[in-house]
Amino acid sequence: MTQAVFRRIARAGVLVACLSVAWFRAQAQQTEPVTEPVRLAMIEGLSGPFANAGEAVFRNLHWAIERVNQRGGVRMPGGARKLELVRMDSKGNADEALSMLRSAVDQRIGFVLQGNSSAVASAIIDALNKHNERDPARRALFLNYSAVEPALTNERCSFWHFRFDAHADMRLAALMDVLKDDAALRKVYLIGQDYSFGQYVVKQARSLIQARRPDVEIVGEELHPMARVKDFLPYASKIRASGAQAVVTGNWGNDLTLLVKAVRDLGVPVKFYTFYGNALGVPAALGEAGVGSVLAVAEWHANVAGEPSRSLVSAFRKRYPDPRDDYLHARMQSMIEMVVQAMERARSVDPVAVAHALEGARLDAAALGGVHEGLMRADDHQFQQPLVVMQMDRVGSPGVVFDVEGSGYGFRTLRRYDAGQMAMAHTCRMVRPQ
Repeated sequence: MTQAVFRRIARAGVLVACLSVAWFRAQAQQTEPVTEPVRLAMIEGLSGPFANAGEAVFRNLHWAIERVNQRGGVRMPGGARKLELVRMDSKGNADEALSMLRSAVDQRIGFVLQGNSSAVASAIIDALNKHNERDPARRALFLNYSAVEPALTNERCSFWHFRFDAHADMRLAALMDVLKDDAALRKVYLIGQDYSFGQYVVKQARSLIQARRPDVEIVGEELHPMARVKDFLPYASKIRASGAQAVVTGNWGNDLTLLVKAVRDLGVPVKFYTFYGNALGVPAALGEAGVGSVLAVAEWHANVAGEPSRSLVSAFRKRYPDPRDDYLHARMQSMIEMVVQAMERARSVDPVAVAHALEGARLDAAALGGVHEGLMRADDHQFQQPLVVMQMDRVGSPGVVFDVEGSGYGFRTLRRYDAGQMAMAHTCRMVRPQ
């Protein structure tokens, strides 16, 4: 055999060896398990009159999930898994929300997120109770970030539902604690959206005012159609005619913004005690008239003292630099962090395992740089957390570093309440899966 033949055989052997290695590598890549993302379905009104509120929630959740994914995702025994947020537009009504819920469970999405409307939240709880019993192979967990009707963690509590916001009684207790100390106050007007939550706030505010300040006269009590009123001047006229010095409302979204605009346009000098007056256009709508006159209650706000808050707000604004997108909530960030921590403790993304891991869980403060803290109470799945009552003021005033939505106005802390001060008894009788 000649030397040339030997060289040809050698080259052929090398080629076969290289092809074999490439083939085996390709086969190995095809047989390696693909790590699927953990999907979370956000069912929210993303069109219609409250679309701005829905989009604000989306930005919060999207940013929280981005930050989890940037650090590698959820640590699981089989490898880290990313989170994926699936947008589902409920158009702000319960029937459409239930249709989106069916779509989510059909896609085997195990985690459903919603909050803008207690009526919708109640419908989701009922539907999941039935679905999870009927179809245990496709169970799902409901994570609630802002539906605050107290019944949802009391007589209507569910193993499948976790609330990460303070409920209406907790928020009202903080607001009324401030209101009772307003010695000059003599007349109050109550107004709310005509659905379960709005009705509850008006009823409970009346009860608390009568108990804590029996000398204060309730000069008006009004419920208006939700998301259908375009002109609030008739309501503002009633407030002016009543002689009210303060308005108490649970209104949110455009129903709050349009109300305060109408009151401003009539020049009615009233103080607003609100749940949600610190965002979504309210400060800009009131302008200078709102200084010292708008109070809101939440788990946190941008001007809570300390470097952790400043860092969190600055990072959010870097991600969403448009002032119209300025709507950051610690509870939504906390919710995602706590769910991730529960998955990692459970070493599973099974909804039942995650639910058990969430019960009694404390928020790891390091997850948000020390911005927030709290405990998920196991008995009723109501998150126990601090609350802050804040008051609108000009940027640059003591305690007001950040404004809201580029308005030039922000909020300063009036009072802070520890989680223990806000804790309330419950009537939940939790039924857990067998």
